[in-house]
Amino acid sequence: MVDLANFARLIPEDHGLCVVSTLRPDGTIRSSVVNAGVLPHPLTDRPVIGLVARGTARKLADLRERPYANIVVRAGWQWAGADGRVDLIGPDDPAPDIDAEGLRLLLRDIFTAAGGTHDDWDTYDRVMAEERRTAVLLTPERVFGNR
Repeated sequence: MVDLANFARLIPEDHGLCVVSTLRPDGTIRSSVVNAGVLPHPLTDRPVIGLVARGTARKLADLRERPYANIVVRAGWQWAGADGRVDLIGPDDPAPDIDAEGLRLLLRDIFTAAGGTHDDWDTYDRVMAEERRTAVLLTPERVFGNR
């Protein structure tokens, strides 16, 4: 199992801001800024890096076709990255044993793992459902960085 301690240590330093990179259909790289955090995978309990993607996001389409990504977190001059396979769990990407209630709670867990807080969880849940948000869970095969 790959150790995510250094990656997780940097998450609270800059609001969980990370850069995630996927492969477009033509093989070029697509990168975007996301909020991410470290949490247990809901099906395997292994530590993963999680983020939430809007149902219409291009990165989500990339990951459906090529479920592998790179993600980097940085705080000041410290940084850590990870590569790995990605699992998708959402309204358009069902997973065994994860129902609508399980997805609602998973999206909250990812948000809080990334350092997020919310004053109105009902509104958060409603917006996540309306936007068909999907949990993106990267199981690291390699973790690297400068520390």
